[in-house]
Amino acid sequence: MAKENKVRVYNRLFFKLYLNYAVMLLLTAVLICLIFIQLYKDTAMKNEQEKLKQQAINISEIMTTNYINTNNYSGFLDFLITLQKSMDLDIWSISNPNAIIPMDESMETNSFEEFSVDYREYAALVTSAFQNRYEFSIADDEIYQTQTITMAVPIYGANREVVGALLMKTPVKVLKDIIDDSLSLIVISSVVGLAISFIIVIIFATELSLPITRMRSTALSLAAGNYHSKTGIKRNDEIGDLAKTVDILSEKLLENEIQRKNLDQMRLDFFANVSHELRTPITVIRAYTETLVDGVVKDEEKVNQYYERMLLECKSMERLVGDLMLLSRMQNPDFAIDKEPVNLVQVFDDINRSITTLAEKKNIKIDITKEQPVIMMSGDYDRLRQMFIIILDNAIKFSDEGKTVYINISKTDKITVSIKDEGIGIDTNDLENIFEKFYKSNLRQNASGTGLGLAIAKQIAIKHEGSIDVDSKLGEGSCFTFTFPIYNMDDMDDSSL
Repeated sequence: MAKENKVRVYNRLFFKLYLNYAVMLLLTAVLICLIFIQLYKDTAMKNEQEKLKQQAINISEIMTTNYINTNNYSGFLDFLITLQKSMDLDIWSISNPNAIIPMDESMETNSFEEFSVDYREYAALVTSAFQNRYEFSIADDEIYQTQTITMAVPIYGANREVVGALLMKTPVKVLKDIIDDSLSLIVISSVVGLAISFIIVIIFATELSLPITRMRSTALSLAAGNYHSKTGIKRNDEIGDLAKTVDILSEKLLENEIQRKNLDQMRLDFFANVSHELRTPITVIRAYTETLVDGVVKDEEKVNQYYERMLLECKSMERLVGDLMLLSRMQNPDFAIDKEPVNLVQVFDDINRSITTLAEKKNIKIDITKEQPVIMMSGDYDRLRQMFIIILDNAIKFSDEGKTVYINISKTDKITVSIKDEGIGIDTNDLENIFEKFYKSNLRQNASGTGLGLAIAKQIAIKHEGSIDVDSKLGEGSCFTFTFPIYNMDDMDDSSL
């Protein structure tokens, strides 16, 4: 057990929680920062592009208004040089060789032929400007060692003819600074976040691991056979539900242990009762057999009496074994009786014919009351007959001569059958035990019984989804009442298929 408690650090719940939380935090921080950088970069580029475009348009309009339309070109190149220094820009003005009246050569910084050779990467932009389009490009510049934006706009002359192109290039230095600052922010925020997460995970893991440890201890205690162990955890979450489940398991195990002990005791009692029931007939048979074998008894009539007694004891054991086998089948949950539509009135008519001989020997009258000529239920005819005969046989057995046994069959919202005798009754202390196997009172009427009849009768009633109750007082007799549910004819027909 000590070895089981030694868990490696990387297998501990705290370490796994912290690792997962830290990785999640880092990934989230990096992802947010990368998205922010990209969004900021795109926005800055767009703003820089729009700014450069507007500056180029303004300069182009100044060139058109102040120089081209006035044919006054003096000072233009100085004007461009001043703009480049003040705005930190590279500016080129290129004359359109295809224009009717091209821009004056004094306003050119480069001719188109020279520009196409010296600055071939920007030739396409200039050509687009000659076609009266505004174009730009973004590229890494070796001179500036950073990204640059280059914008080309047309220069107009008379009648809005494109007489040239203005090309402006500016480095985008701010983006690199933003990226560097963002990366620094990622590192700082991640370190702070990990420190905070460490504290959070400690609290969270403690709240999570302590109940789990307690439940583990309870489970080990249950495994050791201490079914009184409880977690003692009261929480309104999934861990609380798990703890309740462990406590329910503890209760179920305790109940099963009690039931197992009861079953073991019942099994011991069963073997003791069977041994007791078989000992007497076996002893009698052995005694008579030894007597006959030794030749002690030679009188033929006496020998026949011994044989008859031995046969009677064998029949008694056979009846005991048969009752045990029947009761065992009845108590099996998988055992199902064959049901069919049965008329209870017809069952008791059949029983009355069979039991009349036994009743007449004691001059006992059988009084049957039938509220309806036909009372149908779903059941096994032979089992129902056997169940009622067991009760009627006891009623006659425990009644004095000249008494009456009353049978009433009725049907309301359920089917009720009552069998009442005027016999000696049952003691109150015995009432709760009469349906137990091998339970017999010490009365002389029980001398030949097996103590299994009422147990069999109860199991038959249960298999028919019914119940059996008894009401009895000493000296006043007993009343056994059977109750069964009512089935529609359609239900009975379906169940009999």
